[in-house]
Amino acid sequence: MGRVKYAAKNITFGWLGNIVTLLLGALLRQIFIDRLGDTLTGVNDYYTNILTVLSLAELGIGTAFNFSLYGPVARNDYEKIKSYMLLYKKAYWTIGCVVGAAGTAIAPFLKYLIEDPGSNSWRDLTIYYFIFLFNTVSTYFVSYKYSLVNAQQKNYIQTNIITITKAVTVSLQIAGLLLMPDFYLYLLTSAGVELVQKIFVSVYLNRMYPYLSEKNVQKLSKEEVGEIVSQTKALVFHKVGDMARLQTDTMIIGAFIDVTTVGFVGTYNYVISSVSNFVNIIFNSVLSGFGNLIATEKKEKQYLMFKVYRFAACWIYGFSAIGFYLMLTPLIMLWVGESRVLPDLVIGCIMVDYYFKGERIVLSNYKTAAGVFEQDKYLTLIQGAVNLVISIVLVQKIGLVGIYIGTIVSGLIANITKPFIIYKVCFGKKAYIYFRESVKYISINAAVLLLLIWIKSRMMAVVTIPAFAVMVAVISAVYNGVFLAVFGRCEEFQYVWGLIMGKLKRK
Repeated sequence: MGRVKYAAKNITFGWLGNIVTLLLGALLRQIFIDRLGDTLTGVNDYYTNILTVLSLAELGIGTAFNFSLYGPVARNDYEKIKSYMLLYKKAYWTIGCVVGAAGTAIAPFLKYLIEDPGSNSWRDLTIYYFIFLFNTVSTYFVSYKYSLVNAQQKNYIQTNIITITKAVTVSLQIAGLLLMPDFYLYLLTSAGVELVQKIFVSVYLNRMYPYLSEKNVQKLSKEEVGEIVSQTKALVFHKVGDMARLQTDTMIIGAFIDVTTVGFVGTYNYVISSVSNFVNIIFNSVLSGFGNLIATEKKEKQYLMFKVYRFAACWIYGFSAIGFYLMLTPLIMLWVGESRVLPDLVIGCIMVDYYFKGERIVLSNYKTAAGVFEQDKYLTLIQGAVNLVISIVLVQKIGLVGIYIGTIVSGLIANITKPFIIYKVCFGKKAYIYFRESVKYISINAAVLLLLIWIKSRMMAVVTIPAFAVMVAVISAVYNGVFLAVFGRCEEFQYVWGLIMGKLKRK
């Protein structure tokens, strides 16, 4: 199966899985808010974020190993695959222990990290936290096995397992909340189902790759281990910086505003992440294909694929960012009520960062596939420091919007610097080409946004379900019509169109 077919299969199963989890998750969140309240919603989101920060302990090992496996997988070098996977197993088991120890060390300080926990006792809040910690730590003892699946471009296997687990978990949690609304039962249901899933994954992948259970495994050479260590060291800086920039917003809200606001922001983030997952699936599904492309094709072909990748990102992320900005607040009003709506300025800041994040995903994914980690290893540390300083200073002066100003400013540092690295190292070209295209894409998106704001002011004076549906259709037609009219003849669009038509003809 070729790269395009693998990518198409990964995208198809990814979308199907996302539809299932989106619908069930939306229902679960609404029932959770109704039965357990806004404060526990905030606690749930806050602990999820803290444990995401703890996963920093992976320190980029997963990314480094996935890159190292692309070559052996492309050559069907099973002995080398076994060697890498044994090292991967040892590394991840060690990480699991480190995360467990670090998570336990944080527990006594929870009372200093949560502002206004409502009627929840610190005893209960601590026990809730340890259930979250168990779920996170236990993941490390099986997740390393997915690296081989993903290196073979079979991401859909992991997607399908996660989708089934999520569907079962959410269904049981909904039933529990309706019959006996208790946060302990809610958390233990998730922990029990996920534990069964982890045992299944371990057995299933052992049968899928029986050679991984063989005892005669050759040790990697010092050069091979040294290369992984070098890449991992560079990725440590990336991970630390990313954590400080991307995972601290919720913690700052919880510490400087209150945990209930964490829940309000979490509802917006749930919608954004649920819908943007459809977008991310497209771009993440081709990551392993890029690794194979870089290992087997010439730079000219690599550059063409990068341009196509970037063009698709600017179109899709532009469309979704504008759609979110115009329709996210009306959706929240219809879904959970006007009392949980955030200010328009906050939404605008979130969407500005969302659009530029789309460009960063393209740059970061290509760098990851190409194994380019060393050149900008200190960049994310700078970004993280900038984000923390600006966010903490501004949240105390102008509130919630100040946090997102810090996020935007720190993110743009990568948008400006990464193109220089990629164009020089990967393509041997000048980066001004990238920025020239950026100005063109941003200008078109800004013009369409102004047009759609004017249309919305005329068509949606009152928020109703019919008006919402009509406005979504209008945004889709106008945005994509303008983008197609402007870029329909460009090389990147013609390539994508050729793939689509070729696939339809084969059917």
